[in-house]
Amino acid sequence: MPETLLDAAKSVRENAHAPYSNFKVGAALITSSGRVFVGCNVENVAYPEGTCAEAGAIAAMCAAGERVITEITVIADSPTPVPPCGGCRQKISEFAAHDVPVTLATMSGKIETTTVATLLPGAFDSSHMEI
Repeated sequence: MPETLLDAAKSVRENAHAPYSNFKVGAALITSSGRVFVGCNVENVAYPEGTCAEAGAIAAMCAAGERVITEITVIADSPTPVPPCGGCRQKISEFAAHDVPVTLATMSGKIETTTVATLLPGAFDSSHMEI
């Protein structure tokens, strides 16, 4: 039985390098081809030189030659589901349509589902660069 995005995000979260904040985050996304890519946060003693879990999953996707996110899940051990930071919202919107589901979860089982458009209304996109 294939692993769900939530299971994949939860599993990769354990690999996070978070010795400074002890706030581990995992992300998993699926592409239009059906491939799953994962990422975890990687902190660095020289803040803010770390990498977010979502950015890691997107980088892995791009490294594999994929470019279209059809769903993404993010999980952290927090009281309420944690949304992606502003930079990651922009990164997600680069590769996902406005209606793509974004699932936010906690280790205790709380889950919220939203969309890319709700997370980043009025997103800056390539149409703003047309001349």
